[in-house]
Amino acid sequence: MSSSSSSDDDSAAVEPTPAEETAENKEPETAIEEIAAPAEAEETTPTIAAVEAPVTKTSSRASGSGPVVRFDISQSSSLTTIAQTAIESLKPILPNTIPSSLSSAPNPALALLNDLETIAQITALLRRPTSGAGDDNLCRWLYDTFQSSNPDLKLVVLRFLPVLLSAYLSRVVSRRKSLAGFEAVLLSLYAHETNRRASQPLSVNIPDLTHPSIYHESIFPHKNNATALNLAVISPSLEPHGMVRSTKRARIVGVALELYYTKIDKIPETSKIEFCEFCRIWAGDVNNRGVKKEEATAAVVEEAEEEEEEDGIGRIPLPWEILQPILRVLGHCLLGSNSIVNCKKKERTALFDAAIGAIRSLYLRSMHDINPKAILATGSLVKLGDMAMESTDEIDYTEIPYQTIINL
Repeated sequence: MSSSSSSDDDSAAVEPTPAEETAENKEPETAIEEIAAPAEAEETTPTIAAVEAPVTKTSSRASGSGPVVRFDISQSSSLTTIAQTAIESLKPILPNTIPSSLSSAPNPALALLNDLETIAQITALLRRPTSGAGDDNLCRWLYDTFQSSNPDLKLVVLRFLPVLLSAYLSRVVSRRKSLAGFEAVLLSLYAHETNRRASQPLSVNIPDLTHPSIYHESIFPHKNNATALNLAVISPSLEPHGMVRSTKRARIVGVALELYYTKIDKIPETSKIEFCEFCRIWAGDVNNRGVKKEEATAAVVEEAEEEEEEDGIGRIPLPWEILQPILRVLGHCLLGSNSIVNCKKKERTALFDAAIGAIRSLYLRSMHDINPKAILATGSLVKLGDMAMESTDEIDYTEIPYQTIINL
């Protein structure tokens, strides 16, 4: 493990292995501190050394945040052993003890994912003003954990993506401190998606109304190629990145959010609610929490201001590369089956309220920025949310309404 300072405020990279440290120090400019045992700058998928059994490594540092806790995981180890090793390596990082029941659970990774006390400790560490540096042990743990072959452990890392992004996106503008820890985790998520997509874009087939269907007859001449597809690209193909440059930051963050969306049905509801709250703050609507102005009270405004001051987060740039996956996540939180069913029964859930508040905030932000694409997307979600909150008494559409009856 090596550490050095960066002279480039627009990028952070994962450094070479210790064997190459000497050569790197001879360069005029050095990369930001290494987070895991990845390879060169051009590589985006760091490898983990294969060992016969999981091994937890602890070494001391002359400076930084204390002992460096790392763990090596054999790809041939059982998923339970991998999860137990990850939990054991997390214990020296957290300030309080972890329940022993986590390691002894049938599925330790899922037990960790749903343990509220441990989740609260990790969240508090990520929200510290000093978090995200190159020597942040928690970022190292998140990086190593996501590299494991246990899919449930990957969910644990994705569960903390909202709070990680809330700290990273608000601090990266000022760049007062190194954020190599956060950026290494984001690069790990980006590399995972790059390999999974195999350089192929994400696209959808839009129905072509020029072709007749069982619902309509086409008035346009038939095309020669009846199988022609109208493809709309949702996410362009990915290219490997070994560092987070300012020009590629939005793309890397957006891909991480797209990965979060692909696992949204398995993410705990508490993480989704946190995501909605951060979206409201990112939109800059900290005064009324995304609710209507007449509903805002002095206590709500004061609480929002204290939260913003404590966390150091606030309004951030929202390019379409970041806003599009954000709206996809919020759309799920708003229109998910459970939210809609409960809303129809006039039992609005906390997730639904958080989602509609975040969408309203983003709609106001889009109107302020005069962004037509964002206005159309956020405005549509606002209307869908309002429709869900309307009274939904059962209506028999086969019965003739009274006002249409003609009396002779």
